[in-house]
Amino acid sequence: MTESCYFSDPVKTDLKMDWSITCILWYFIPFYLLVHFVCFVFADADFTLLSSCLIGHKPETKLKGLVVWVTGASSGIGEELAYQLAKCGSRLILSARREEELKRVKRHCLENSNLKDEDILVLPLDLLERTSHEEKTNTVIQYFGHIDVLINNGGRSQRSLFLETSVEVYEALMELNFLGTVSMTKQVLPHMTQRGRGSIVTVSSAVGLIGAPLSTGYSASKHALQGFFNSLRAELTDFPKILISTVCPGPVQSLIVHNAFTEDLNKPMAIVGSQGYKMPTSRCVRLMLVGMANGVKEMWIAQQPFLLIYYLWQYAPTFAWVITDLIGRKRVQNFKSGVDADSAYFTKPKTS
Repeated sequence: MTESCYFSDPVKTDLKMDWSITCILWYFIPFYLLVHFVCFVFADADFTLLSSCLIGHKPETKLKGLVVWVTGASSGIGEELAYQLAKCGSRLILSARREEELKRVKRHCLENSNLKDEDILVLPLDLLERTSHEEKTNTVIQYFGHIDVLINNGGRSQRSLFLETSVEVYEALMELNFLGTVSMTKQVLPHMTQRGRGSIVTVSSAVGLIGAPLSTGYSASKHALQGFFNSLRAELTDFPKILISTVCPGPVQSLIVHNAFTEDLNKPMAIVGSQGYKMPTSRCVRLMLVGMANGVKEMWIAQQPFLLIYYLWQYAPTFAWVITDLIGRKRVQNFKSGVDADSAYFTKPKTS
């Protein structure tokens, strides 16, 4: 018998293996992409944050017993943060200007958690009164002994056209949203560097990444926060246990629109439309806590189609400009015709 009867051709064997691998990849890659596409369609946060939801640490474990200072805690995202942190077992400092509202939030926390009265400190605070921030920080440290987490949540939004808006509104937005947050961070961060650990979590916005009409000043203040904390994070590489995290929510159900600046400092919002299409505050806060528990440095939180805009700006900015211009034009048209700006994507402009 010849030698070929006992040994197969190695070239043919290699070709068969290559063909098998090619076939597997031919079917696997489209399936892989399809799965990710379906997940993205139903996603309400970036993939890093959603993966933390599935396989990461649970807030109930990582945040239990931590001392957490929440600014802007009297309503909206800050109020919901207080409720969910209380259920996680975190000890809380609740700060905002309205003391009675803070007391109401504290009562709700105590009624719906295992915390005791001494586990929650109500500490009225005005972000504009920066000279008081050192004293407030010392009060917290004297009460609890340390601060594990500072959540910079206080601030105001804006609904007005640039050409109609006074410079004083822009000054107020920067003073409150940017300098007020920087001042709080300035007081708390040295305490964390001394301990070698801690977290500073700042609620920015989608418009901190993407410009939006009717929010020029608000967007500028949030862009400033993004630049500040991205730079600060790089300065703190010698402190690997200090987390600097920014949260960029899209439209969320809250009272921030009701309190938004208009073209004049003392002019209230005339129209506030339905917020039913926005993300529930409870879902936004849950994602925030997951990000905090897993050390996520930047969180994108938004329902579709808003989440898609984040990714377009990140990976296809030229195309994103086209989409932004289309959305912006409709937003301005609705605003001028008397329709609530936040409903601009879901309602038709009024016609005369």
